[in-house]
Order: sequence, then structure tokens, then C-alpha cells
Amino acid sequence: MILKPSHILLVALALILCLGLASLYSSCHQKSVFVKKELFQKQLIWLAVGLVCLVFFWFFDYRKLVSFAWPMYGAAFAALAFVLTMGRAIMGAQRWISLGEFSFQPSELGKHALILLLARYFSKKTQRDLRASSRTENFFKAVFMPLVLTLVLTGQVLVQPDLGTAIVYVFIFFSIAFLAEVPLRYLGGLAAAGLSVMPVFWHFLRGYQKARLLVFLNPNIDPLGAGYTVIQSKIAIGSGRLFGKGWLGGTQSQLNFLPERHTDFIFSVIGEEWGFFGGVVLLFLFGLLLFAILKIAESSKDSFGRLFAGGVASVLFFHVFINIAMNAGACPVVGIPLPFVSYGGSSLVLNLAALGIVLSVYRRR
Repeated sequence: MILKPSHILLVALALILCLGLASLYSSCHQKSVFVKKELFQKQLIWLAVGLVCLVFFWFFDYRKLVSFAWPMYGAAFAALAFVLTMGRAIMGAQRWISLGEFSFQPSELGKHALILLLARYFSKKTQRDLRASSRTENFFKAVFMPLVLTLVLTGQVLVQPDLGTAIVYVFIFFSIAFLAEVPLRYLGGLAAAGLSVMPVFWHFLRGYQKARLLVFLNPNIDPLGAGYTVIQSKIAIGSGRLFGKGWLGGTQSQLNFLPERHTDFIFSVIGEEWGFFGGVVLLFLFGLLLFAILKIAESSKDSFGRLFAGGVASVLFFHVFINIAMNAGACPVVGIPLPFVSYGGSSLVLNLAALGIVLSVYRRR
């Protein structure tokens, strides 16, 4: 019996969540002492909330979400504006809204609100509409309006500052526009224009952001500063060798050499404790998850469901690719978490809710 895409999605997700919890539990230890017990407990609470959201949206008719696209976009815009004035600052970045013992990151809501709005927008603009328009109208409908909507949220996130999430927003736009069959000459032109202004953009980066880009080229120029985390991450992954040092046995993490090991650099914990084999298994599971989402997108009866599922697949792919490359020193550190594995309630709950909507698309295929 051939497994259905929904079954593959759920099995892959369950295994990723289990591996993520095991790795987070380990990363919360230091010399066999449970030093960050409260973080692990909070993650369990967020996981329970996220699974409830997944089940709810699984049985919710996703087609009704079309009417919520603009309100969700407005809520994301308002939340991002609020966090800039009243948000909680951590390590120089103002990205969180405090909710008692918990914190909420509005930029995570912005990702999914943007996917929903762009899926709605492009599903309304069919290729027949574009061909019937003049060249100027074609460009305006296909690119300009959705790009402006994307850049509004992107600008809010850049001010926090959060360069990694801002890049994710732009990637969401290009991914959904590509899936919507927007002419490649438009997307190529935008990409070329974006690349041409990169030298100017450099002057607007914060000092630590410039340092991260420079140490990507040579981490040893600042081994005890901006390059420290990358160096320790590469040591952790390399020391894991083929099968790793065993659960709770990683020296870089357990001896507190590896910073941010429960968030952005949790893949280093997996590499050290489970080795090359564990990393390949995790990548295989993410591959299965993305394969299932794309098969569901392909089976959708309407363009809205197809574009939404495709948008979810694209943002998960981008997060996995950049996070693991960042841990391995193959790309600059931009602060992107590993989905379903890194600590973080906002990301976990909203990603699980998004997968619930994807399952709803398959349920009504």
C-alpha cells in the first residue's frame, strides 16, 4: 500500500519533533545539570498548543481563509509596529512582545500572513488576466503591488533589526510569484535590481551585522568575537564524526563552549551527539516533509491551496537550508532557527498551524 502524502507528512513531522525535543533537552544541560529546565518546559507547552492548532486547521476549510488574508496582514503589520515601540529588546534586537512568562515574535506571524496574502493575491490574478493586460498593467498586477506589500513588512523587520527574517520575506515573494507563473523576465529584473543595490545596502547594516558577513569569509579574523560561535559550531559538528559522541555526550555543548545551542545552533548539537549519520537522517526527514507538502500542493483543486502549500514548503526549505549552512560555516550567521527543532514558541506554533492548513488542502483535494 502506497503511503498518502498526508501520512508521510505526519510521520516525518513526528520524527523531526522527537529528534528536536531530544536535542533541545540535551542543549539545556551543562555538565549533566539541567540548567535550562524552564526553557524545555516552555517548549513542551508550545508544542501542545501547536499540535492543537494543527488539528484545528486540519479540519477547518482552508478556503475560508481567503477572507482572513487582509485582516491577518493588518494584524502582522500592527504587531510589527507595536514591537518597535513597546517590544522587549534582547541583545540589541527589539523583536519580542512579552506575554507574562512567555514572549511572542510578531515577525513569525508576518511570514505566514504574507504567504496567505500572496497566495490570495496571485490566485486572483490568472495568466489569462495578465495576457489580456498591457505591458504596464501586466507588470503592475504581477509584480509591483505584491512586491510593495512584501517590502512593507520587510522594512519593519529590518528596523528591529532582523536581517535573516527580512531575507525570508523576500524569498517568500519570489517563491510564490514563481509558482504563480509570473513571467521570469519580471522576476529576473527584480533580482538583478536587488543585487545592484547591495553595495549601498552595506552602509545601512549594523556593526555586528557587518562583522558577521566579514567573519563568514574568514572566522579567524575575530576568533573570540564575531567568529567565535561559527568556529565552535564547526568544531562541534566535526568532532561528531560518523555516529557522534552520544546523547548528552557532546563536549562543546555540555561544557558550554557553544553559544545559542538551543536556538540557532541546535544543529551543531545534533552533529556532535549523533554525528554525520544523525545529520543525514534529519535532512532525510525534512526532505520527506517537503516532498509531502509539494505533493499536496500538486493535488490541490484550486490555485489558492496550491500557492499556500507551495509557500509553506518554500519557507521551510529556506529555513532548513540556511540554518544548516550557517551551522556548518557555509553561509553568514543571520539568525534563522531550524523549524520544529530550535527553541521558540512563535515559530513552532505557527509552523504547526501552517501544516494543519496544508493538511486541510489535501483533505479537500
